[in-house]
Amino acid sequence: MSTRREFLERSTASAALFGTLALPLDLIPVAPLAPAAAGGAQEDWNTRWPARITGKHKALFDATEVESGYGVWRASAWAGQYRQVMKAAITDISPVIVLRHNAIILAMQHGFWARYGIGKSKGVTHPITSQAIDRNPALLDETDGIPAPFSEAGLHKQLARGVTVLACNLALQDLVDLVKDADKISDAAARKIALDGLVPGVILQPSGVFACVLAQEAGCAYVKAS
Repeated sequence: MSTRREFLERSTASAALFGTLALPLDLIPVAPLAPAAAGGAQEDWNTRWPARITGKHKALFDATEVESGYGVWRASAWAGQYRQVMKAAITDISPVIVLRHNAIILAMQHGFWARYGIGKSKGVTHPITSQAIDRNPALLDETDGIPAPFSEAGLHKQLARGVTVLACNLALQDLVDLVKDADKISDAAARKIALDGLVPGVILQPSGVFACVLAQEAGCAYVKAS
């Protein structure tokens, strides 16, 4: 399986070539995507989630950087502000969070972070104290020194409230490569570990851009969250 960087390099080279040839879009080849689940097929991708975006108020929070998990918090803050100021019922609010690019690590469980030293290697800091941490800041709550109301903004708590959280498969490939190099195992075995390391409830998408466009087609306003 190719690395994400190799994929981007090939895509750039192909774009330059096809630009000179002016081929119709439907003739430009697309790099194959890794399956949504180990051993799965491309049709395994979950594209049913837009049916859950039923609220009168819909917003997509596009998180591309770690930033101590603030991109995740912004979705919760928006929902709370709409409930307080607009008097919107919780059923009328539909936040969607997309974790892509560097923010893909926010989609991973604490165990994955600890096993592969994510916090130290990425220089991640606590969202309140700014101290270095070795845990996913998007999963911290009152037990980790997060005061109210931010303690309710954790990814796990938003998922429990029905918030839709999507992760980029292309960015996940970086973590697959990390696991493969660290554990000296095959692509398939490394991908399984990465998939198992996702926070329960997170929905993997072909790419973060794919997820962002699909959310906007479902009526979400776009918010650059990080």
